[in-house]
Amino acid sequence: MYFPFFYDWTFLLIIPALIMSLWAQARVSGTFSKYAKVPARSGMTATQVVERLLASEGVTDVSVERVGGNLTDHYDPRNMVLRLSDSTASSGSVAALGVAAHEAGHVLQHRDGYGPLVLRTAAVPMVNIGSMLSWPLFLAGLIFSWDPLLYVGIGLFALAVTFSLISLPVEFDASRRALAALEGGGYLEGEQLAGAKKVLSAAALTYVAAAFMAVMQLLRLLAIAGGRRRD
Repeated sequence: MYFPFFYDWTFLLIIPALIMSLWAQARVSGTFSKYAKVPARSGMTATQVVERLLASEGVTDVSVERVGGNLTDHYDPRNMVLRLSDSTASSGSVAALGVAAHEAGHVLQHRDGYGPLVLRTAAVPMVNIGSMLSWPLFLAGLIFSWDPLLYVGIGLFALAVTFSLISLPVEFDASRRALAALEGGGYLEGEQLAGAKKVLSAAALTYVAAAFMAVMQLLRLLAIAGGRRRD
């Protein structure tokens, strides 16, 4: 049996990505906490702002709901629901408005048929299956020294990597739309708008870190497979 997966130099490949991920998480947590204490001058909650933003854009078929958790905000394009977390929904802070408007940005992407979002949404079922099977198949290929199984696992993992890369333009564009909507609607301006931009920039780093980690993990799997063949 072959077990280099657990004890070889390829662990070094993911160390930079791990450091970046930890730094990105700390950055988003710290930035959100800072601006969660700064009330927006509009005096409106994030839920109220999102509902007005969508109404002003003529979006009437998306419902806004509350979901438990902290920073679990997301837009579900399949069910046409924008969900705001407990830490966002009833808050009127600069951070909350920025996060909520970002999710509204995804709604506008969906309305406009924004290509990367359409592609990402369509890929979700396949990526979920690939993510679930990639590691077991890869490990089975190593244990039983069967190259076809090994590379099927790598191929399935590559789907998850592609998904992470597709997510980058989707998230950056949603933040761009959010900031434009907040400024255009007069909800934030000046230093407060700059604060919201910092919150969204910090959040974007988590997606960059996730994509970097996925790429490095893929390189690691390829390195392990290549090393096994040379042996």
